[in-house]
Amino acid sequence: MAVFSSVISWLIKKRIHQIELFKKYPVEVQEELLSKLIVSGEDTEWGKKYDYDKFVTVDDFRKAVPISTYEDLEPYINRLRQGEKNILWPEEIKWFAKSSGTTSSKSKFIPISKSSLEDCHFKAGKDLISIYFNLFPESKLFEGKSLIMGGSRQIQEVSNTSYYEGDLSAILMQNLPFWAEFMRTPSLKVALMDEWERKLDLMVEETVNHDVRSISGVPSWMLVLLKRVLEKTGKENIKDVWPNLEVFFHGGVSFEPYRLQYDKIIRPGEIAYIETYNASEGFFGIQDRKDSKELLLMLDYGIFYEFLPVENLNDKNPETLLLKDVETGKNYAMIITTNAGLWRYMIGDTVTFTSVFPFRIKITGRTKLFINIVGEELIIENAERAFAAASEKTGAIIGEFTGGPVFKNEKNENELRHEWLVEFDKEPEDFEMFKKVFDDTLKSLNSDYEAKRYKDLVLKPPLIRKVPKGTFYNWMKKRNKLGGQNKVPRIYNDRTYLDDILKMINK
Repeated sequence: MAVFSSVISWLIKKRIHQIELFKKYPVEVQEELLSKLIVSGEDTEWGKKYDYDKFVTVDDFRKAVPISTYEDLEPYINRLRQGEKNILWPEEIKWFAKSSGTTSSKSKFIPISKSSLEDCHFKAGKDLISIYFNLFPESKLFEGKSLIMGGSRQIQEVSNTSYYEGDLSAILMQNLPFWAEFMRTPSLKVALMDEWERKLDLMVEETVNHDVRSISGVPSWMLVLLKRVLEKTGKENIKDVWPNLEVFFHGGVSFEPYRLQYDKIIRPGEIAYIETYNASEGFFGIQDRKDSKELLLMLDYGIFYEFLPVENLNDKNPETLLLKDVETGKNYAMIITTNAGLWRYMIGDTVTFTSVFPFRIKITGRTKLFINIVGEELIIENAERAFAAASEKTGAIIGEFTGGPVFKNEKNENELRHEWLVEFDKEPEDFEMFKKVFDDTLKSLNSDYEAKRYKDLVLKPPLIRKVPKGTFYNWMKKRNKLGGQNKVPRIYNDRTYLDDILKMINK
């Protein structure tokens, strides 16, 4: 153990030094990285299309290559999924991270190359440990187990070749080196199971008697697991089950809606909470200071960054900013170029810089209207199609609607669901059927919503309230928003609009 600790200590110090270098020379690190990405992509179909071999400067690249969305790249990605090679990236792509869908499909399939696995996701995992030990040098993390919650994965056979599709966490666990299996729990077999309820029970059985020192996962699902651990053991505090638990590494959704629930089962101050910014497209940020909600933008993971002011999102040919040009306090859509062949890709997230040199960020939301309280990423188009299906099935006609999140029920108990206020021109013949069709249609359109609604474990059924005719007109009038250029906001990620309308109705 002493030799192991010495090696780990040396590796951590070495990596912290490298992090300090990119903090000191961010622009130079990013420019060198882009040059390497361009050289790698020169002989791909995409690189030839845009004459990558002629690029000399960063601006050459930005002027020639368009900003892309998933819909733009989907035809290329579908060909990759059929086994074609050298389209977006020179390496064979054998893994596709399944992510929440777009307006035209239920799921996205993000290509994962060997380079992105090694130089982005796995490197980030090592950095997370390095930064943690740098913050807590007395940590004894490696003397116990790490509990990691993962998703599932499927094998697709195409032209006698196997390709894998699944949650990013499942892909990462499937590719971990053999020695990492000795340090994590539960077993890989259980961690990659599809059937979530059975999986949760087995995870409890396999982990409850281990000396768990760290837990990693999305706050919503981890909370479900921890509550089951307490039920199984009859304990009230997770530290009574795992007394040496030190840290929760979390990401995926905001932790704030869950903080009070975690405080009930893990007393404040008993473990550390370290936030990460990881997505299927890449690993972008790590909390590098104690008790800070800011994330250090990681600049040497094979990802080149550009930032588009949100007010310019709808411009015909929007101009992006490089790191050297961004300002604190402004909202930017993030554009990435990666070592998996995502070229000037708009991931849909918006961020604001809390500091520059070093560059630290906060995630501020999405580029489109949405509800995302547990990682469901429900967008307005999902809701519109679901209401249309429910109306058709029940003979209803909807005038106006808006939706947002619910965090507590009428008894002031924590309860997560969506709430919709609907003004009907013609009410449904069967309101219960209307609600069911709406919920089922959302599940069919959005795989992340479907997962979070699984047996009501994380997200409860949607609450749909009928409001009187004229409600939305009167509300818009009250806000001085009457007129053709003003639209009822269909969906919002907090309760600003919901509470304002309900307050008006109940006066």
